[in-house]
Amino acid sequence: MARGYCTEVTAQCPVEATTYGYRPNQGANIFFCVVFGILFIAQLFLGIKARLKGFTFAVVIGCFGECVGYIGRLIMHNNPWSQTGFKIQIVCLILSPSFLAAGIYLTIKHLVIHFGPQYSRLRPNLYTWIFITADAASILVQAAGGGIAAGEQLELVKIGNSIMVAGICVQVATMALCGVVAADFFLRRYRSRQAQTNLDDPMTRSTAGFKYYVGASALAFVTVFIRSVYRIPEMVGGWGNPLMQNEKEFLVLDGM
Repeated sequence: MARGYCTEVTAQCPVEATTYGYRPNQGANIFFCVVFGILFIAQLFLGIKARLKGFTFAVVIGCFGECVGYIGRLIMHNNPWSQTGFKIQIVCLILSPSFLAAGIYLTIKHLVIHFGPQYSRLRPNLYTWIFITADAASILVQAAGGGIAAGEQLELVKIGNSIMVAGICVQVATMALCGVVAADFFLRRYRSRQAQTNLDDPMTRSTAGFKYYVGASALAFVTVFIRSVYRIPEMVGGWGNPLMQNEKEFLVLDGM
């Protein structure tokens, strides 16, 4: 754990003694901040234009949170001992993917409606009731853990960290279950004779743009899932563990 009396880099408070053990890379964090900032604006514009309230709310909050999280890391680039920067980035970068996951669950629900609810083991409305409810629970647990971990006492920090890990585990389990159900749906859909022979079938009539959209949604699901899985060992190891102090792995696995 970082030295409690340190507020800036000095001979007695070197960068290596901080929780992350490094000065966050300025270029990489500016890049991700700009990318998520652009996505925030684009999603807000497209969401308002298409009047997609639930999806837009979830994805816009997720992108905005990611952008703010990288601003927190840029604050830490200027001062690796900044508690403000540390708290901003740890809260925003841990919670934001849960909102992105909620947007993905809504997308899967509408894909099921489009391609044929009869091929799904769950009714379309249950995708939102089950997975978004569980996702919201994980957000609340992670937020509670983050609030406790923000305290000054070491024991409270450890307890908060454990609660945050529990919340991330709930998110991973929820995504894994949703992934299995969605994969089962598309497999059953693909195997159906109707999908192979009926020219009026939605699968057959889908435009190239829509197919790219489905592929992008699948890619988004995989990247958010990988990021969530990565966060578990990173947090379980405790503050300042070797995995947490590896910025390259963080930028690849969390930035995706």
